[in-house]
Amino acid sequence: MLTELGPDIRTRPTLAVWKFASCDGCQLTLLDCEDELLGLTERVRIDHFLEMTPAEGGGQERARLEGRGPYDLSLVEGSITTAEDAERIQHVRRMSRYLVTIGACATAGGIQALRNFADVDDFLTAVYARPEYIATLETSTPVSAHVPVDFELRGCPVDRRQLLEVVNAHLAGRRPQISGHSVCFECKRRGTTCVTVAHGTPCLGPVTHAGCGAICPAYGRGCYGCFGPSDRPGLRSMIAQLRHDGMSERDIQRVFRTFNAASPEYAPVPDLAAEERQQSPPA
Repeated sequence: MLTELGPDIRTRPTLAVWKFASCDGCQLTLLDCEDELLGLTERVRIDHFLEMTPAEGGGQERARLEGRGPYDLSLVEGSITTAEDAERIQHVRRMSRYLVTIGACATAGGIQALRNFADVDDFLTAVYARPEYIATLETSTPVSAHVPVDFELRGCPVDRRQLLEVVNAHLAGRRPQISGHSVCFECKRRGTTCVTVAHGTPCLGPVTHAGCGAICPAYGRGCYGCFGPSDRPGLRSMIAQLRHDGMSERDIQRVFRTFNAASPEYAPVPDLAAEERQQSPPA
């Protein structure tokens, strides 16, 4: 336990929430907790959260982008895409006793990591009228590629129940109870018929981290993998199944390059998809 909880706000553990390259969806998930968030503020002091308030700390001073700290717990949303980001995350790490990354951007580079597979200068030229004014890195990388991370919470966006579990676990001095099993387990729990078995629908559920409640399969669609890789994903078997369900090698690469494009667990996909194509008999 980091500190004794008490009625005095000055004795409560401090919480900071940070934004890097992202859409703010994971921060909004925390704000959407509503009643739970009110209870949480009785146990922690939110010292830095620009999405919630422009003030910093108990003194209500104007908040700065880098924060003043120190903080007992930092929740970090977003990937590292600029040189300034790379410097600022070092500061956040120094100011934080415990650092948790939340969401696909922070844990796997996010959709913006698609730049990792092409020339970023081509994108700048296509998007901006004056690309010479844009300063960016060639890649979008997860926070863990730059600083040590104490826990990663996956999702696009994260699940509110899992997010509250992470915070409560920190307050209790224990590791968060976030299972690493796949979306398939969630389908079984809610009694959803497997869309692949029943209809031959391509689905990433077997290799995707649980947490969404298996929403897409529940409505007859295959899982899109927004919660990133499950623990020890069986990619070779998954790719063979996707080929069986009619997906081409190119489509297989594309389906893994979405929300969690830079996940190291998914790095073998291109080679495995090429092997599967060579081994599959021609149609």
